[in-house]
Amino acid sequence: MPDSRIQVGVIGRAHGVRGYVRVTSHTADPADLTAYGPLSDAAGQVYALRWKSEGVAEISRIVDGVPVKVTDRVVAEKLTNTKLFIDRAALPPPDEDEYYLADLIGLAVVDPNGAALGSVSVVHDYGAGASLEIVRAGASPVLLPFTAACVPTVDIAAGRLVAVLPDEIIVPQSDDEEEAA
Repeated sequence: MPDSRIQVGVIGRAHGVRGYVRVTSHTADPADLTAYGPLSDAAGQVYALRWKSEGVAEISRIVDGVPVKVTDRVVAEKLTNTKLFIDRAALPPPDEDEYYLADLIGLAVVDPNGAALGSVSVVHDYGAGASLEIVRAGASPVLLPFTAACVPTVDIAAGRLVAVLPDEIIVPQSDDEEEAA
């Protein structure tokens, strides 16, 4: 069962002395981060953002329904790396062959012949494309690019995806590494 919240951004470092923060948006258009309504953190604290310039926002905590602006750099610094979530009901459904990355976590992973490989434990996305971390029984986890070549089939309803794992390469240690170990 997918989580009822989707991560749509993260608060970065403080910007200036007035409590502004840098914000990374994970929405297609960064300005849309504020279009879906109030945002919340992992603990359920609710926030409102108001863009001041590209990537820089004024942030307010919502306390008893009332916005309380962060006006101080020290308080803003404490928010660094706060993940921002929105209720998935506020977001449009993904198009066919599109997925909210959060929906991939926990899916069973099978090879093209249907043999079990493991399950998706984490989706990594550093901006150049997503990678799936697949945990496997009795073996080290493997990172797999989330591309059509490596993941030709995703079936959210069935709770599984088909993966074509690349050949594993074991790099032998050099003599210098063996001596250091």
